[in-house]
Amino acid sequence: MQNITRLFDFPYYQLEKYNLENSLSTKYGDKWVSTSTKEYIDKANTISRALLRLGIKADDKIALISLTNRTEWNIMDIGILQLGAQNVPIYPTISEEDYAYVLNHSEAKYCFISCAEVYEKIIAIKDQVPSLIEVYSFDELSTCKNWTELLELGEDTSNQDEVEKRKNDVKTEDLATIIYTSGTTGRPKGVMLSHENLVSNALESFKRIPIKLGTSKSLSFLPVCHVYERMLIYLYQYCGASIHYAPIDKISEFAQEVKPNVMTAVPRLLEKVYDKIIAKGADLTGIKKKLFFWAVDVGLKYEPYGQNGWWYEQKLALANKLIFSKWKAALGGELSVMASGSAALQPRLARVFNAARFGVMEGYGLTETSPVVSVNDMRKGGFKIGTVGKPLERTEVKIADDGEICIKGPQVMMGYYKDDVKTAEVLKNGYFHTGDIGEIDADGFLKITDRKKEMFKTSGGKYVAPQLLENRFKQSRFIDQIMVVGEGEKMPAAFIQPDFDFVREWAKRYKIEITTNQDLVTNEKVIARLQEEVEAANESFAKWEKVKQFRLTPDVWSIESEHLTPTMKLRRKIVKQKYIELYNDIYEH
Repeated sequence: MQNITRLFDFPYYQLEKYNLENSLSTKYGDKWVSTSTKEYIDKANTISRALLRLGIKADDKIALISLTNRTEWNIMDIGILQLGAQNVPIYPTISEEDYAYVLNHSEAKYCFISCAEVYEKIIAIKDQVPSLIEVYSFDELSTCKNWTELLELGEDTSNQDEVEKRKNDVKTEDLATIIYTSGTTGRPKGVMLSHENLVSNALESFKRIPIKLGTSKSLSFLPVCHVYERMLIYLYQYCGASIHYAPIDKISEFAQEVKPNVMTAVPRLLEKVYDKIIAKGADLTGIKKKLFFWAVDVGLKYEPYGQNGWWYEQKLALANKLIFSKWKAALGGELSVMASGSAALQPRLARVFNAARFGVMEGYGLTETSPVVSVNDMRKGGFKIGTVGKPLERTEVKIADDGEICIKGPQVMMGYYKDDVKTAEVLKNGYFHTGDIGEIDADGFLKITDRKKEMFKTSGGKYVAPQLLENRFKQSRFIDQIMVVGEGEKMPAAFIQPDFDFVREWAKRYKIEITTNQDLVTNEKVIARLQEEVEAANESFAKWEKVKQFRLTPDVWSIESEHLTPTMKLRRKIVKQKYIELYNDIYEH
């Protein structure tokens, strides 16, 4: 196998180096079904032959939409890419309107979907997409063609020579995929990524992940339509790690079955895991409870490389033996590295999970950078809490005069599909302008301080960085979601979605009667208790940054109700509009 230059080279490389019996594994019902490397490639070639017979040409677009990660997605991905066509992955949770927009904008010829839920959305807008010839489902649906029809259509190998010719025609600089960013405002943008963009990112990121070649097991549950998880899927194939797919609501259950060595995470997930662990600890009594919180306290003081000294390391070893080992057992007991990305990780979570030997390594990237720009690595002093690590090799990070992070490297996108104007706004002199504000410290570690577009000035002319405030406030058990507001106003304020389950438990302990969410957010005792949390969090900030007022919201903020993007980022304009009455009440407009 020569050097990997195209995405479909990864499984062939795996076949030559590792030839896994369980390259890809998906659980259907209560049974795991594994696909070997050989079977993976054979099925991908079968799909390629079938797509040729359907008339697919180089540069045609094929959409993939799956509610959960599954083996079929990978087989389709390679089958599409081998022909020089492009895979357009779509978030399953977006609105019907956005489905229609993405399918029309990409001019998708075919669409492969996972299940009935996605099919309902697609069928509702299919007539609005003139380019769309047919829809196929992975699950068996009585009203939709099944993808196995393609496996039958491609059984005849007489056109495999044509597949080989198409493969040979694909160059590393060719377009591989268009990924539509969820966007906190406006229509999604189609990020064009070449084979080289993603291949280079997988190969350079591989150097930062301690992984045993040919024997490691990975658990994949973050949406594979997101470039972060997708790039890692190629990376896992490169290092011979078997991939096991799990639905996001069954991570612990599946992890105990698979016993993974590596998986990805987003801060939101780690926050939820930590809160659940603390809630269980709070239910303990006596010496067990004291030991539990002693261990947590030790974990929250963690520094890497023994910086806290010999005595701390002794206490940490005891905390791991008595308490943290049970945390690890809940995720199979074998986890050695968790790559965290997508949003800022609270330093306290980095401390406690690394104290417990989960190997949580925070990185930074964007869809436009395929995605990784930098990432921490425990080896060779490459880990510093509160940073996103050092830039990858072959990646240049420049901080502009206004603090904006600018990136140059082989992972930087080709541009936005059919949008030269927006492309020119962010790609200047070979550098991608990220819209993030950051700094590089004396040791070469990159630190993100805020989104350039999200920073605002109060009427007093002081800058406020809302993400910094929000991350500190979310350390409270009482707060599930928060959005800091106050652009052009006299002081910062916030909308807060309480952690309804936790607040109800707290209310029960104090015999406070609450029936509905509306009761909860208007209850004077609840508001007073939240005020204490706000005041405690405010202590970390300068006078002009402090949140002077807040209002509680009765809704659970979600993707479906458009508070959040599919990657769990705040849709700030929409959230503000939803709660404009509360906003006006705060500022008395």
